[in-house]
Amino acid sequence: MIYSTSLSGSILFFIVRVIQVYNYLILARVLASWIVRDPNNQIYHFLFSITEPVLGPIRRIMPSMGLDLSPIIAYFLLNLLAQMVQSLI
Repeated sequence: MIYSTSLSGSILFFIVRVIQVYNYLILARVLASWIVRDPNNQIYHFLFSITEPVLGPIRRIMPSMGLDLSPIIAYFLLNLLAQMVQSLI
């Protein structure tokens, strides 16, 4: 994939990378929720505060099924957004 050397191309490339990092943060939150038993853990609190602005609204829209699927939906939506931004480059 060839990226533009223009400022707008660089900004779009940066946005794609930020989306990818955010996907990793969501994955880290999911894994931490399985491992961390202390809700006051600083790492888990950081991951929760960073990812909740995206996961919270998705969770409110979805019907309650007993299993939280909001990270999966957020992952797919963020990947779709990244692909749309990449098509602009």
